[in-house]
Amino acid sequence: MSFEDVRKTRISDQKRFYDLLDSLEKRLGGARVLSDCHGRMDWPQRGVYFFREPGENRNNTDLGPRIVRVGTHALKAGARTKLWNRLSQHRGSAQSGGGNHRGSIFRLLVGNALIERDKQCHSNWGEGSFATREIRQSELPLEQAVSKVIGAMPFLWLPINDEPGPDSLRGYIERNSIALLSNHNRINDRLDPASDNWLGWLCDRDRVKDSGLWNQNHVNEKYDVVFLDTLETLIHELWGTK
Repeated sequence: MSFEDVRKTRISDQKRFYDLLDSLEKRLGGARVLSDCHGRMDWPQRGVYFFREPGENRNNTDLGPRIVRVGTHALKAGARTKLWNRLSQHRGSAQSGGGNHRGSIFRLLVGNALIERDKQCHSNWGEGSFATREIRQSELPLEQAVSKVIGAMPFLWLPINDEPGPDSLRGYIERNSIALLSNHNRINDRLDPASDNWLGWLCDRDRVKDSGLWNQNHVNEKYDVVFLDTLETLIHELWGTK
């Protein structure tokens, strides 16, 4: 296939992807904003989530907000994390406004960008899986800033109550969605690129900047177009529609 044919195919696949998310949004009754969410809401046990970001819009594959992060949870066999548990890790503490970036790569990446934007010094940010009380206290203002950024992001979620494991359907939807949306290594073929003001440009992770997503894994992979059929089936079957 020629370059133009490949581009047209990718545009068509992304348009279909976003059409399916529009259908999902209608069935959910609208997107939710993470800062307004809590565990007493009606959440499925497991699922895949799709985050948007204020100011980030599509311009090649029709109009509307673009997806900036795709994620799921409990992919290892025996894992017990539920969807809300994972979302709450990204949101942070409702009481302090802080959070734990060592338990959320999403928070880590956003924090990295804020450190660069505000010229802060946080030498321990992202170091290790544990931090002393003193370090956590020094990081609290930055964690609070991260919570504000992520908390303002609208998101959609797709219930997929499969068992954790390497063959998880949630993992299949997650990695193919990321691969489809990623602009990694597509310097001359970027679709719906990040805006000039996107915070992610300041992140120190090349895969974030190059992909235009708050993701690192799967951004350099090829997508399997069949996943769109699976996504469509999941959206329609869960609500008993065709």
